[in-house]
Amino acid sequence: MSGHAGYDVIVLGLGGWGSAITARLAQRGQRVLGIDRYTPPHDKGSSHGHSRLIRVSSVEHPSYTPIMQRSYELWHDLEQATGLQVFTRTGGISFGPPDEEVIRDLPPAYEPYGLPYQWIERDEARSRYPMLRLEPGEVVILDESAGILHPERAVEAHLALARQYGAELLLGAGETHWEASAAAVHVRTEVGEYSADRLVLAAGAWMPDLLGYPLNLQVERQVMLWWQPRSHPEWFRAGTLPWFIGACDPPYEIIYGVPDMDGEGVKFGMHRGGQLGHIDAIERDILPEDIAVVRGYIQRRMPELEGTLLNAKTCVYTNTPDRHFVIGSHPLEPRVVVAGGGSGRGFKFCAVIGEIVADLVIDGATRHDIALLAPTRPAVRT
Repeated sequence: MSGHAGYDVIVLGLGGWGSAITARLAQRGQRVLGIDRYTPPHDKGSSHGHSRLIRVSSVEHPSYTPIMQRSYELWHDLEQATGLQVFTRTGGISFGPPDEEVIRDLPPAYEPYGLPYQWIERDEARSRYPMLRLEPGEVVILDESAGILHPERAVEAHLALARQYGAELLLGAGETHWEASAAAVHVRTEVGEYSADRLVLAAGAWMPDLLGYPLNLQVERQVMLWWQPRSHPEWFRAGTLPWFIGACDPPYEIIYGVPDMDGEGVKFGMHRGGQLGHIDAIERDILPEDIAVVRGYIQRRMPELEGTLLNAKTCVYTNTPDRHFVIGSHPLEPRVVVAGGGSGRGFKFCAVIGEIVADLVIDGATRHDIALLAPTRPAVRT
């Protein structure tokens, strides 16, 4: 790239996706400035909470599974490059009626790629997982290769790698604005102004304020709760209990949870069904009704888990209407690449998103099939 601007690339947002993008661009020899309004890893967005579920299959669309396979490789590479453990293999189980999405869509996501899984009928599952209350007719699918990512540590690792390859990081920059000219992209923060040949927008829940064109992104509040079991704590530890996803009732799509990793408690939450609004208006406090909903499902599904509530945090999703990401060139500004709309399942893709966006910035294309994710697709335009 030409040297008329201060940097080759500026990346706005250094959470899960932005930190990975910054690291990958720096690895490929770009002069990169990464900017975040806070100091990541922080608890204001979508890249915190001690754990994120990861498995190689993806039920949302067939094109995601090869991308996810590459992400697994890149997470391993990140651990090797930084010496930080960002992945822990726990296994993962999904449970529910065979005709519901949580079970029905899994075999077609595994079998075309030769990915192994176990179908476990109710009686065997009750013996194998005594902490889990299955209803008549329900089954379990086990993926032994699944695990969790440690989001705060993953962000730290990508930022460390970015610095190692020469990236500059501007943290705590406050509110940020940008504009493009014929010659460069200019970014203004509360602490200074900067220019680059290219700009990547990867600001998560702050994307609606930064995009500069109408894109249908909805910020959704989510709650994460950690519990101490009232009995049989050995049932709920990693190595015995995999992470779990289960069927539930609307407005929530699934329940999910993570075993007790290091004495921090068992994480249990509801997927979707949260408050929608601007990131600055999202309720950050934990409300009594948040606890009551989760407690109700614990009583129904894992009654021995209903002990002491140890910790609680809010986070946010940034959803698209079709639940697919938004990755590609800005429709109005050719110097800008957009990467957002993680839709509650984007963290496990962070490592490969870094590779994809670096390809788009440097080469103008990527070998990965991302046609589904175009910012110009009708589903996301307003």
